[in-house]
Amino acid sequence: MTAPTTIEDLRDHFAHCIQVLGGVTTASRRMGIDERAIRRFVSGERPLSARLLQDTAAALRTMITEATAAEQGITAGLAGLPD
Repeated sequence: MTAPTTIEDLRDHFAHCIQVLGGVTTASRRMGIDERAIRRFVSGERPLSARLLQDTAAALRTMITEATAAEQGITAGLAGLPD
């Protein structure tokens, strides 16, 4: 994906990241932000801030770490199963 170049592009990308995190409710829990606030950021009612985007990136990195560990557990478990 190319880097967002406009505020609208950045808002669209933020909205995509919220979906990757599992939607508004799950992202809200992961990031410790009220669901209504996230909806307002996505809609453009509230401006995006550098801090919000940093927190979003941190939540995505945490999710990557958790997903990697889960994948490794599955892969290790497969080694003991018959084909």
